[in-house]
Amino acid sequence: MNHKLIACGLMLAFGLYASADNKAQISISTAESKQVIHKEIYGQFAEHLGSCIYGGLWVGEDSPIPNVNGYRKDVLEALKKLQVPVLRWPGGCFADEYHWMDGIGPREQRPKMQNNNWGGTIEDNSFGTHEFLNLCEMLGCEPYISGNVGSGTVEELAKWVEYMTSDGDTPMAALRRKNGREKAWKVKFLGVGNESWGCGGNMRPEYYSDLYRRYSTYCRNYDGNRLYKIASGASDYDYNWTRVLMDNIGHRMDGVSLHYYTVTGWSGSKGAATKFSDEDYYWTMGKCLEIEDVIERHSKIMDKKDPKKQIGLLVDEWGTWWDEEPGTVRGHLYQQNSMRDAFVAALTLNVFHRHTDRVRMANIAQVVNVLQSMILTDTKGTGHMVLTPTYHVFEMYKGFMGATYLPLEIKCDSMDVRGDNHAKGGRRIPLLSASAARQKDGAIIISMANVSLDETQDVEIALGNIKPENVSGRILSCKSVTDYNDFEHPENVCPREFKSVKLSKGTLKASIPAKSIVVLNLK
Repeated sequence: MNHKLIACGLMLAFGLYASADNKAQISISTAESKQVIHKEIYGQFAEHLGSCIYGGLWVGEDSPIPNVNGYRKDVLEALKKLQVPVLRWPGGCFADEYHWMDGIGPREQRPKMQNNNWGGTIEDNSFGTHEFLNLCEMLGCEPYISGNVGSGTVEELAKWVEYMTSDGDTPMAALRRKNGREKAWKVKFLGVGNESWGCGGNMRPEYYSDLYRRYSTYCRNYDGNRLYKIASGASDYDYNWTRVLMDNIGHRMDGVSLHYYTVTGWSGSKGAATKFSDEDYYWTMGKCLEIEDVIERHSKIMDKKDPKKQIGLLVDEWGTWWDEEPGTVRGHLYQQNSMRDAFVAALTLNVFHRHTDRVRMANIAQVVNVLQSMILTDTKGTGHMVLTPTYHVFEMYKGFMGATYLPLEIKCDSMDVRGDNHAKGGRRIPLLSASAARQKDGAIIISMANVSLDETQDVEIALGNIKPENVSGRILSCKSVTDYNDFEHPENVCPREFKSVKLSKGTLKASIPAKSIVVLNLK
């Protein structure tokens, strides 16, 4: 397929220009920067949906699948390698039907429930508050609790906060101790409802704003635990929702959420995860990059009421959404994960890095077996596990967590792709995406993603006053962008050493093959 390269002017926040010979130039600004890439941008999301929890994270102590106190050992070890900074639970849509007291106490006495949002599955509540918060301690990550506003009461949410975080002589702390946990957990992030405009209650923003003010009032800070309270924010292009919340809630919230999925539509077929055309691939790149415009427009609205950027924008659901895999349970959202998904992850993370003045957290949906997951486990219970191409992007990029962002200027080719209802005139995408940061020890990390399916990008990077002594790198690449990992071929797409890079006199030259993602480390 021939792709016509289109010259373009300043297009994205990092400055995109035209070149005409498959050569790209990057200049790294070495001016003093204080914009830290919040590690929480690399957050994960675990909803009671399909086999994310049961069979993904949790199998129980009596399972023949190797486990540590009921948690799948292989999944636990894989997530530890990612250095997960924050994990969101129990939803998603599930959160506003979840009543936390059903998930505490002896497991054999916990009542069953039907998951009305996702396939009508009957769950036994064996994975509840203790199991989740203990998992976070094992992973060394911050828990992010999504509270029930849609069908729950103010009292219910207030008592949950007390149960988790009070170390005093209080009724809920006493109940927690009775259930085997003496010391309170530390819980920083609390979502006051989820998607309140939709599955969380189909509310108007004015009504939700009043509910937020009421519910959040009774979510107390106990014994040194400081809650970071997050309002249920907008779905992608709903800028009025953000405007109303900023007007009616303002600084009563610490953060406001934003959901953005790279999806073809909310009805009918979304397309197969591993069977798609070149045109579909390029459309996906354009759609995922549009998150930058969405972030900027929501941020501009927030700036009017919060010019000092004290309120965080949290993209706590994002990623690709394709059709469920044939033969899997309807409503469980089990999808494969190809190199196309890896590009969505890389390009989106590069966007987040540029907007950490406002974007304080992001949570890809979801961690195991659902949508754009890190890990797939065999839903038939054989104990197989595979790491997805998206997992490998997160693992390669983890050096960005907590590093100081370094602005880039990029000159590269771009191309026009088709649009959708939100981009009727089409989109223009750069064929190279990049990001750079300085780590705490002074080392430099640079990511580059060559979006082109056909052409190698010869990249020349001007390092300014950065003077590294050596460079090393890894590459995630493929024969076809439809390639993926499965239980029979777990290493079909996996990182390997990148050698096509040369350091000389303040300049770095790298040859990035088509459909490849590279991460370099300069020391």
